[in-house]
Amino acid sequence: MSAPWLGVDLGDARVGLALSDPELTFAHPAGNVVVQGDSFLALESVIDIIEQESVGKVVVGLPLLLDGTSGRSGRKASRWVNALKNRMSALMNEGSLNLSSIPQIQLLDERLTTVSAHRQLRDAKVSGREHRPFVDQQSAVVLLQSALDSRRTIKE
Repeated sequence: MSAPWLGVDLGDARVGLALSDPELTFAHPAGNVVVQGDSFLALESVIDIIEQESVGKVVVGLPLLLDGTSGRSGRKASRWVNALKNRMSALMNEGSLNLSSIPQIQLLDERLTTVSAHRQLRDAKVSGREHRPFVDQQSAVVLLQSALDSRRTIKE
């Protein structure tokens, strides 16, 4: 049994979250953090989940352009990851974060995860109008499941 992993899908309105099971087999939705246009507002909530769930790895979506290059959103995701690391480090130094170490944080190409999330919600008979509150956390599930699956493929 391992420490669960956390998937993070950065959005402008919401940051979607997903957690793995301790066996690192399946990803499941873990909710959204409403950020009203500033994903950096989710940092404290994400840190709380990392601490509460004893997360061993964080997988953050990297929104690359279709040609594989990093645009404005990709650079913002990199800044967000750095802010997460810096904030956790500061909290650990002041003794207010109960972790033995900062978990590994990985940026992972998230191209087309939102498309997959919408498809999965449609397949689950969630009407198009009702997708909005679920699509960010479902995108985090798709992202995290991809990381879990590639981990298993590498091990095999």
